[in-house]
Amino acid sequence: MYPDRTNRAPTEGAVTVHQPAPVTVIPSVPLAPVQPSTVAAVQSIVLPDGRIVTGYAIDAAKPEPVAAKSAISRTAVNIALGGIGFGAICGGLLLLTTFIAALAALVQQLIILAAVVFGGWIAIQIFGGGSRGGITVNARKAVIKRNHFHG
Repeated sequence: MYPDRTNRAPTEGAVTVHQPAPVTVIPSVPLAPVQPSTVAAVQSIVLPDGRIVTGYAIDAAKPEPVAAKSAISRTAVNIALGGIGFGAICGGLLLLTTFIAALAALVQQLIILAAVVFGGWIAIQIFGGGSRGGITVNARKAVIKRNHFHG
């Protein structure tokens, strides 16, 4: 993508090669070869193309034994108790909402009853006969001024 530079600087000198020097370690305790307690078995595997691969079998790492645990987890017990409590609360809430609905229906019926009774009493006062000693009100002449009834 970019053009190659043609004006390169000439090499400045010969390349220096460094060879690594061996490190000598003098152990304070002489090392003695130790034989493993068991000798691993050598296994050979023939690959599909005919080659043979030979090596030692590697044992899988064994986990350390776990300390004894109870049969039921404490977390599981807490979750179960929470579920039981939630179920009890839901039942109580269902009863509470039923009670509130019944109370609202009762209040509505009482309001309707009061309106019917009070409306009937007013109708009797207006349209009833004056022979009973009640107050006679002529609805055609009645005037309401500033929220006061003037009859």
